[in-house]
Amino acid sequence: MQEISKKSDEIPRLSRDARHIGEEPSSPGGTTLRPTMSRISSNKRDVNEKPPLLKHLSDEEIEMLEVKLKRKIDLRLLPMIILVYIMNYLDRNNIPAAQVAGMGAELGLSTTQYNTAVSILFVGYILMQVPSNLFLDKIGRPSIYFTIVMMIWGTISASTGAVHSFAGLICARFFLGFIEASFFPGCLFYLSSWYTKKELSLRTAILYSGSLISGAFSGLIAAGITSGLNGKAGLSAWRWLFILEGSITVFIAFFIWIVIPDFPKTTKWLTEEERQLACWRLERDVGEEDWSGSEAQKVMHGLKLAFTDIKMYVLMALVTCIVASGSITNFFPIVVGTLGYGKIQTLLLTTPPYVLATIVVLSNAWHADRSAERYLHIIIPLSISVVTFIIAASTLNTAARYVAMMFMPASVYGGYVCALSWISSTLPRPVTKRAAALAAINAISNASSIWTAYMYTKGSAPRYAIAMGVNCGTSFLAVIFATVLRTILVRLNKKLDREEEHAGTGDGQSATALNGSGANVESREEQGLPGAAVTKGFRFLI
Repeated sequence: MQEISKKSDEIPRLSRDARHIGEEPSSPGGTTLRPTMSRISSNKRDVNEKPPLLKHLSDEEIEMLEVKLKRKIDLRLLPMIILVYIMNYLDRNNIPAAQVAGMGAELGLSTTQYNTAVSILFVGYILMQVPSNLFLDKIGRPSIYFTIVMMIWGTISASTGAVHSFAGLICARFFLGFIEASFFPGCLFYLSSWYTKKELSLRTAILYSGSLISGAFSGLIAAGITSGLNGKAGLSAWRWLFILEGSITVFIAFFIWIVIPDFPKTTKWLTEEERQLACWRLERDVGEEDWSGSEAQKVMHGLKLAFTDIKMYVLMALVTCIVASGSITNFFPIVVGTLGYGKIQTLLLTTPPYVLATIVVLSNAWHADRSAERYLHIIIPLSISVVTFIIAASTLNTAARYVAMMFMPASVYGGYVCALSWISSTLPRPVTKRAAALAAINAISNASSIWTAYMYTKGSAPRYAIAMGVNCGTSFLAVIFATVLRTILVRLNKKLDREEEHAGTGDGQSATALNGSGANVESREEQGLPGAAVTKGFRFLI
């Protein structure tokens, strides 16, 4: 412990009067410290010890203050990030509606070319995610970062309405994916920096409800534009679709930097008392500070820990399988179109499944947080999705197929959202490990959207037997990977139970191991455990 104390004395601390990171003193060498979260650390203290401004409060008063703080955070963060994600998803996934509205016919696209236009976005999407998340952690200013990237992707989306060839469409889609990649994994990391592991599932669901709301209303918006603006100013309806939605995105971006606060340790928005509570409750959640240990603050060290942890690869396989099953949403208007209705009716029929999905996702995530359970909340919805894909591929009965389509988004995304929140609670510390893991898992999982795009060929309609079969298989595989991860976490929790029991009996060797000092902390992290946190009663969510 002496070694840790010595190191903590060398870490620059916030001045007593500082209310924001920008008011920090210069480092001993005269270099002004930049407002990065990963460079900030307070005194090494027991995480159960109250921060200075909370010491005079009783536990009951702190609990009441925390309830008010969570409500304040929810009201400030969630409405704006939902709105931003609605536009993020809308700009990324309006291409099926554009295809139904005549884009393919006007540009002379073959089925393969259209599928390439869908999948090329994910090439750019994959490339940017890990660097973006690490950069976001480095600068510590999500308010500015999200504002800039949203303005850029909105401009690119609007510009898609000006393309006149397959090459132009491919170029626009690639760069749209490259820039949009910054938001979703960045927002998952952002939420994990404000909420505890038992609060994340519902908040992740609320975030993801933006995509479901977008899916619900995109058909209505597309139907309105198709019927009302086709031919206006000499432009086709699908061009207006891109222009209007992209322009709205740019407009909304101007408000992000005003509304969205930065991280708990870098925001001006909270009072000093609230800021200390916001940081402290996250420390207590895992048993250690988000930025403790000089090695843990290094980007390469966090990357190493992420990519050498078997749990990340199991999570990656789990989420990849779910995303592959969810590829149906990239072609949902086209699949619904096989029911035999007209363009407007088809677009309207895409709305109810997304409304149901929003309700199911939020309800499932709420119960997952309330019960502090993840496994069953993932495998039950995915098991239902297996049935829906079998029905869709095995019958041409219109009623049966539409009922199956109604439950496809709800069942897939019901499991997906809980799986996303499982990442942060399974790989909580250090921060660079969490940031890298969230981005890497999201990036690799979205790679499945590249190859799944080619399963929905015109010749396989209306059953889309191959696509539905693959979706069914990947949903089943996701259940298997979730079971594997649960087995690993149960084993690790039992190991922590045994070590804590040995420490309580006065076993000197075990007690020393649990103290989290010196090289032992790094050894713990390399074993997939959150370092010194094992001394504080930390257990993985199962």
